[in-house]
Amino acid sequence: MIRREIFVRYDRCVGCHSCELACAISHTAARDLFGAILGGEKAQKLLWVDQVGPVKAPAVCRHCEDAPCVAVCPTGAMHRREDGLNLVNLPQCIGCWMCALACPFGAVSRGDGKAIKCDRECLDEEGVPACVRACPTGALVFKTVEEFEADRRREVVTSLK
Repeated sequence: MIRREIFVRYDRCVGCHSCELACAISHTAARDLFGAILGGEKAQKLLWVDQVGPVKAPAVCRHCEDAPCVAVCPTGAMHRREDGLNLVNLPQCIGCWMCALACPFGAVSRGDGKAIKCDRECLDEEGVPACVRACPTGALVFKTVEEFEADRRREVVTSLK
């Protein structure tokens, strides 16, 4: 199985929060903004865009292979699924926030006393996450590690011209 990841191109993020909105909407039953509003659903985003001075950056889970959040979870609520996604079993979560402290990307947050993070339950018909599809600047990309590395090398070579 080819495994694609969400990569962040920090130099392209303008802090528009389109990814946050798309994430929240994709996690509603309606899966569209007006349907969620009319249905009275509480939309829950699972990624965050933060800004420190002029720097804007989305904090999105990388689903690390050797995930610190999984390693420190005392109950096993934070776990790695067979397909490589690191997920939270909410009923098992005791809200100790060890996972949030351990995450080097700041991608674990608080939701109703439990840990919440990207679950990738937001893929469109082409298998692209809602946050990536919504990003107008290409700051979020969904590729294999090899594809991302090749793109970065091409950019470096192109900039040398």
